[in-house]
Amino acid sequence: MELVGHGVTALAAVASALPSRGGSRAAGRAGRKDAVAVSTPAGRNAIRPDLERVFRAAYPRVVGVAARVLGSRDQADDVAQEVFLAFGRSSVPAAEAVGWLCVAAAHTALNHLRTGRRRASREEAVSGAAPVSPDVADLVVTLDERRRVRAALARLPRRQAVALVLRHSGLSYAEVAAALDLSPGSVGTVVRRAESALRKELNRHASSD
Repeated sequence: MELVGHGVTALAAVASALPSRGGSRAAGRAGRKDAVAVSTPAGRNAIRPDLERVFRAAYPRVVGVAARVLGSRDQADDVAQEVFLAFGRSSVPAAEAVGWLCVAAAHTALNHLRTGRRRASREEAVSGAAPVSPDVADLVVTLDERRRVRAALARLPRRQAVALVLRHSGLSYAEVAAALDLSPGSVGTVVRRAESALRKELNRHASSD
């Protein structure tokens, strides 16, 4: 489903057709390894009334977080759909919506990345074109470097990976702190450690290739 084209009305329609769930794999606070339980409003198919407002305000940022991890707008749109469907059934306080959605998008995108879903065939098809011209060869090198970075990111501890993704997706230190239940003063340290861990992963696997 193309969420941008059909808007939040279609999103709500899809959500109302889904069975009610007591939890979501979409994601959650960084204190949990992969996800958090999503408490649902009253009513089997209840959709929170502020979904449209939050969707319009937060959709670009949520897609941006997912795209930062996955390197694909199409896959990022899929992640955003999952996350907003989960949010539509949740009782997350409105004031925490953007932070929750960004963390959920990072967790869900990392899950997609770690399973390699929807990505291998596309990159293999591009790599097969390498002998055609120097320009294409350069493109393949760039894609390979991005693949290495994404693979290294997927090997980081989940909390570090999420902090790194959120910060490099444009969230401020205060926003990252609020989203991950950190003190604002500790965000820089967490991000720097994550960057250092990412470099070590890249170097470790580069030396073994």
